[in-house]
Amino acid sequence: MAQKLDVCIRGDGMVGRSLALVLARQRLQVGLVASAPKTNQDVRAYSLNKASRDLLTDLRCWPDAIHATAVQDMRVWGDNGGFVHFGSPTPEGLSWIVDVPVLEDQLAQAVRYQSDIALLTAPEPAALTVVCEGRHSTTREELGVSFDTLAYQQHAVAARVRASVAHRQQALQWFHQGSHGLEILALLPMGGAQGNSAALVWSLPPERASALLALEGGVFASALQDASHSVLGQLELTSERAMWPLQLARAEHWVGTFADGSAWALAGDAAHNIHPLAGLGLNLGLADVAELARVLKRREGADYWRSAGDRHLLRRYERARKANMLPTWLACDSLQRLFAHPNTSVQSLRNWGMSGFDALTPLKRWTMQQAMQ
Repeated sequence: MAQKLDVCIRGDGMVGRSLALVLARQRLQVGLVASAPKTNQDVRAYSLNKASRDLLTDLRCWPDAIHATAVQDMRVWGDNGGFVHFGSPTPEGLSWIVDVPVLEDQLAQAVRYQSDIALLTAPEPAALTVVCEGRHSTTREELGVSFDTLAYQQHAVAARVRASVAHRQQALQWFHQGSHGLEILALLPMGGAQGNSAALVWSLPPERASALLALEGGVFASALQDASHSVLGQLELTSERAMWPLQLARAEHWVGTFADGSAWALAGDAAHNIHPLAGLGLNLGLADVAELARVLKRREGADYWRSAGDRHLLRRYERARKANMLPTWLACDSLQRLFAHPNTSVQSLRNWGMSGFDALTPLKRWTMQQAMQ
C-alpha cells in the first residue's frame, strides 16, 4: 500500500496527541490511531514542570489555573524526623498539578481542529510510525523489542480527596517504613490557589494496597488522614480509587525499521517507566515529544533531503533521550531503594541526610532547577 502519511502515531494519549500537534505544525501529514476508550473514572493528576508547561502552552492546550494548580511549596517527611522543604524561587511555582481528564480533553479538541492530522481506527503505512501505546504496548511486543523491567514491591493507589484545611499550594509527601514495607504518600494540591482538594498517590506494598482498596470509603479516608498526620485536617474521598503495579523499565531499542523498510520509534511509557515518587512520568514523555520534533525539524534546513523515517535522525533522538534520562532513572531508583531498605542504621542515616540536605541551600536550589526543567 502506498504511503500517504509522513508519520503514523499509534496511541492517542497525552504523549501521542501532543506529538501529533507538534509535527502537524511542521507541515507533516500525521495519522493518529485511537486507543481503546477508558471505562473507569480517571483519577490521575500529573506534576508538570516548566518545560512541559511551555510545550503545552505553545500548543494552546495548557489548562486554566483551576485545573493547573501551581505548587509554591513542597514538604517531604522521612519516617523518623527527616524533613526537606522546597520553596518556589519564583511566583510562578515549582511545578503545576494538572487534572489529567481536563488536559486530555483540551488536547483532543486541538487535534480535531488540526487539518493535517487524520484520526484513524487502525494503523496506516507511513515513513515513520511512532509508538505511544503505553507500558503495555502491543506494537513493541510485536516488534520483539526487549523491555527491561524491574518490578518494585509496590502498587500505587490513586484517588481524589477533599480536605477541611486549604492546601495553600503545598505538595506534601511522606516516606514511611511500615510493617509491610515502604510506603510513600503524596497529596498534590488541586482546584487552584485557594482550593482544598488534592490528588492522592499512595505507593504501598501490594498486600497493603489491596487491603486499603477493599476498605469502605470513609474508613479509607480515616486511614489516609492518619497517614498524613492530619496536616490537611479531615479528609473525604471524592472519587473512585485506582491501583496499578510500579516498575522501572526501559526499552533496549527506541528506534528501528519494519520489514518493509519504513521506520518506527518508541515514545512515552512505551519506551520507559519510572517510579512516581518524583512526579516526573509525563514530563519525560513530553520531553520525548520535544526531542523527536526537534530532530525532525532539521528537515526544514540542512537535512531537507531526509525523510521523516531517516535512521540518522532517529538515532539522534534515541541517543539524546537515553543520555538525558539516565541520571533521572538512577536518582529515582536509588531513592526508592534507599527508603525501602529495612536496616535501622540505614533508616537513621537517610533521615539525617534529609535534614542535612535541607540545610544546604545552594544544593537544594540546583536540585529544584533541574527538576523544574
